Amino acid sequence: MLPALAQPRGAPARRQIGVLAVEPDEMLRQSLRELGLADGPALAIRMPSTEGRVDRLAALTDELVRDRVDVIVAAYPAAALAASRATASIPIVMMNTPDPTELGLVRSLARPGGNVTGVTTLSVELSLKQLELLKEAVPRASPVALLWNPDNPWHPVTVRGLRARSAELGLALQVLPIRSPADFAPAFDAMTTQRSHAVLLLADPMTFVHRERLAGLAIDHRLPMMGSLREYADAGSLLSYWADRAELSRRTASYVARILKGNRPEELPVEQPTKYELVVNLATARTLELMIPESILLRADQVLH
Repeated sequence: MLPALAQPRGAPARRQIGVLAVEPDEMLRQSLRELGLADGPALAIRMPSTEGRVDRLAALTDELVRDRVDVIVAAYPAAALAASRATASIPIVMMNTPDPTELGLVRSLARPGGNVTGVTTLSVELSLKQLELLKEAVPRASPVALLWNPDNPWHPVTVRGLRARSAELGLALQVLPIRSPADFAPAFDAMTTQRSHAVLLLADPMTFVHRERLAGLAIDHRLPMMGSLREYADAGSLLSYWADRAELSRRTASYVARILKGNRPEELPVEQPTKYELVVNLATARTLELMIPESILLRADQVLH
């Protein structure tokens, strides 16, 4: 057996970035690479996939903390909460995370005050905008079925906000909880029974993993569906509307780079997106025999044919 190779005396320790994401995030990896942070002798980027399962988060987070990674990127709300519970010393960079003050992750956006900073994306306003775009694209879209996961730490806040404000858009909501893939088919059957005309799918790790199946169910039930991240439209949802993924990746990578250079997370203000991306899936529109208004097509950042 060959002897273990020892680290050369005086050589700097290999730094580590741990990423808690639903799936390996190649866009983030590329953004890190553009800032000189690529896998190599001096740096390891670890992206253990949670596959959208919250029950895997604790073990994966504990492993990153035990191995003393230099920074943790938390790509969704449950990941940010799990990381903040696991460590008060390792810097945590949020991504795709809702109001961190309401979740108790930071003291304020301007002065986070602890080991958590990053980009906040989710908000009731964003979900309301998705609902508004869905109505504009499909004027007959009332009532709208709202699919949400009660186990997602942000969804109850969003559901309360949408219940209170959907009347502003002249829309009735039919709120349907889904905790696991076993709930998908019954939820769509309930939409048929309740005569829903469209679907708003709240962003969630579980639905992200199963986005193709959900899009297929929506098409089978002749229901136009609004997703969140553009991957939902790629998978067959009629529409998606979310903060621009490329910008989010670049901003997240910038936080990581600054922290590795010595900046402290409590001194780095939390940022909000400045650019959003509307994607229209015209292939799905044709399948559903829908005519998408010119006002939507002209504002779309991408139209999928």
